[in-house]
Amino acid sequence: MTTTCKVLVVGGGPGGYVAAIRSGQLGLDTVLVEADRPGGTCLIRGCIPSKALIHAATRYEELLAHAGSGKLGISLTSSPELNLGNMMGWKDGIVDRLTQGVEGLLKKAGVKVIKGWAEFSDAKHCVVSTAEGKVNLQAEHVILANGSQATQLPNIPYGEHVISSTEALELTSVPGHLVVIGAGYIGLELGIAYRKLGARVTFIEGQDQILSLYDKEMTRPIEQWLKKQKIDLHLKAKADSVETMNGRPLLNFIDKNGEQQQLEADKVLVTVGRKPNVEGWGIDNMCLDMDGPFVKVDKQCRTAMKNVWAIGDLVGEPMLAHKASAQGEMVAEIIAGYRREFDSVAIPAVCFTEPEIVSIGLTPDQAKEAGHEIIVGTFPFAAIGKALTMEAGQDGGFVRITARKSDHVILGIHAVGAHIAELSGEFSLALEMGARLEDLAHTIHVHPSLSEATMEAAMAGLGKAIHTSQR
Repeated sequence: MTTTCKVLVVGGGPGGYVAAIRSGQLGLDTVLVEADRPGGTCLIRGCIPSKALIHAATRYEELLAHAGSGKLGISLTSSPELNLGNMMGWKDGIVDRLTQGVEGLLKKAGVKVIKGWAEFSDAKHCVVSTAEGKVNLQAEHVILANGSQATQLPNIPYGEHVISSTEALELTSVPGHLVVIGAGYIGLELGIAYRKLGARVTFIEGQDQILSLYDKEMTRPIEQWLKKQKIDLHLKAKADSVETMNGRPLLNFIDKNGEQQQLEADKVLVTVGRKPNVEGWGIDNMCLDMDGPFVKVDKQCRTAMKNVWAIGDLVGEPMLAHKASAQGEMVAEIIAGYRREFDSVAIPAVCFTEPEIVSIGLTPDQAKEAGHEIIVGTFPFAAIGKALTMEAGQDGGFVRITARKSDHVILGIHAVGAHIAELSGEFSLALEMGARLEDLAHTIHVHPSLSEATMEAAMAGLGKAIHTSQR
C-alpha cells in the first residue's frame, strides 16, 4: 500500500520542520519524515546545546572570579563546585523541551510525522524504514531538507579519544587537555567553553588566522582573549595522525615551519567543517543537478526535477539554521501559490566566541573589491556606558558600519563584543530595508544600552560621533 500526500518533507531540522509547519498551516496535506527527533542538528546536537554549554561555562567562570577576595564587592568563601554531568543534564532538558515544542507545533499544523529513514526510488517515490516496518510514500511535491554532518578527517577517524562536536556536547568530565583541530566558529565556541570549565586547550589551525572568513580587525579581540587565557594556538599547522600512548591520545602535527610536533591530550576534538548529507537516501535516483557537493537550486529553491525542492545545508553556504528556516517557509508558500523567491540582501552570521562576533553584508575590503567607494564608521564598546557597567567595555569590542560614499546606503555591519549577537536583528533589518547612515544615526536608541554603539558608529561614518574622539 502506498500513502500519498501533497507535500513530503525529508528532514526535521530548522529548514524541514518550518517547511512542514508552514505547509500544514496553508492547508496542504503534509508528511514529514525524520529519523531522529524533530529539531535536527541545530536543536539536538548543535546550536542550542552548544549555547547552553557556553552559558553554563560562562556562569561557572564568573562564580570562580568571586571566590576569595572576590570582585565587584562580591566574594565567595569557597570556590564553586562543578558537576559536568549535571550541567549536561540541564542542557539536555532544554533540548527536550524544545523538541517537544516542535512536535506540538507539527501536530497543531496537521502534519503527519513518520519516524524513519527515507530512500527514494525516483523523484516522487520513497520507502521509509521505520521501527514498525516499511512505509511507501508518493508525493506531488518533495522538499529535501537532509541537512549536513561533521566532516571527518580520513587520517584521524573518530573513536574513544577523537571526537566530533556531537560527543563534545555529551562529555561528563572536563578533559585535562583538549586539543581542537580547527579554529573556525565551532571549534572556538567549544574550545572556549571548555577552557572556562578548567580544561587546558590547544588549537591546531591550517590557516594563518582564526576564523578565516573574518578580517583580522574582527578576530583581534578573540585572539587577545585566547592569549590572556594561556590557550596555545598553532596557526598554519596540519594535523597528521593520532596514536595512543599510555591510554591517552597523542596528536602528531606539522607546525608552520614544516617540523613534526607531538601533543599529548585527553581528548582530540575535530571541527574542520561540515558537509551536506547526500548519501544513503537515493539522491542518484532523483535526477538532480549538483553544484559541487551541494544540490543545485534556483532562487526559489527549485531543483532540476519538477516539484522537487531543496533547502538549508543541502544547497550550500552559509550553513545556518535561520537561512534554512527562511527557505523552508518560502518553499511552502510557493507550493501554496504565493509569489516568493529567496532574495535576502545578506544573511547574518554569529560566532558565540569570547567575545561574540556578528557579520552581515560586505566588509570594507569586500566592498572595495566590488567597486564601491566607501566610508566606514567604527565605534568602540569602551565608550559605551552600559558596556562598562556589564564589564564588557574592555575586551576590544566595537561596531563597524560600511556604507557607500555616494548615497550613504549601508553595505555591511560587523561587530565584536559581549552580547553583540543580540544586536544582529537591528543590523539585518538595516540592510534589508536599504537603510542609510542617516537612518541609524537619527534613530533614537535607548540610553544606557549596547545598541547605542550602532547609532554612534553611524554617526562616526557621517563624521559627527559624539562620545569618542575619533573623526
